[in-house]
Amino acid sequence: MASNEMPLQKPSPDIARPARATPMDAFRRARRHWLKSERIHLASLAEELGIGRATLFRWVGNKDLLLGEVLWSLYEPLRQHALETTPGVGVDYVVGVYHSTNSTLLASQPLRNFIAQDPEYALRILTSASSTLHDRVVKANTRTLREQIANGHLRPPLNTDSLSYFMVRLAESCLYSDIIGGREPRQEELEDACKAVRIMLGGQVER
Repeated sequence: MASNEMPLQKPSPDIARPARATPMDAFRRARRHWLKSERIHLASLAEELGIGRATLFRWVGNKDLLLGEVLWSLYEPLRQHALETTPGVGVDYVVGVYHSTNSTLLASQPLRNFIAQDPEYALRILTSASSTLHDRVVKANTRTLREQIANGHLRPPLNTDSLSYFMVRLAESCLYSDIIGGREPRQEELEDACKAVRIMLGGQVER
């Protein structure tokens, strides 16, 4: 007597197996949530990916580290675009890159929403000395300064590492002035910050 049951031992080659989630899937989904101004919860993210929380923690470390990766993935293309499209060399070039990058950040609605959701937490992720984002931004800025110095286009009166750190902290004070000083971030303050950077680089400012 013939059996009417379907054989279960061997899956049909025509039926696609569901793809297993990967660390990159976790990163992309977290980035998508951030851009939509949605809070990121690792437990919920693990459930969305169909994996255990222990697996997700092994992949991303913790929420702070994951957010640092997400924010860097959004910052670095802005910086690269500014590096590639800003004309000139030396002081004008460095100030131009600084202005372009930070003006874009100042107008970023997802960034403003992230700050509004939890200001103290956002400030820690964005500016803390232990933040992976802050450290990477300083190092990237230092590379740009050193390249201009090595090519003979820049002779700043300050130590390069100190100068880079001051530049980043100055930008942060403009971008996050609502958390730091209770003032709404303004493009006018960023323009003044660019003048200050020009002076720190050894350039001249028109009065």
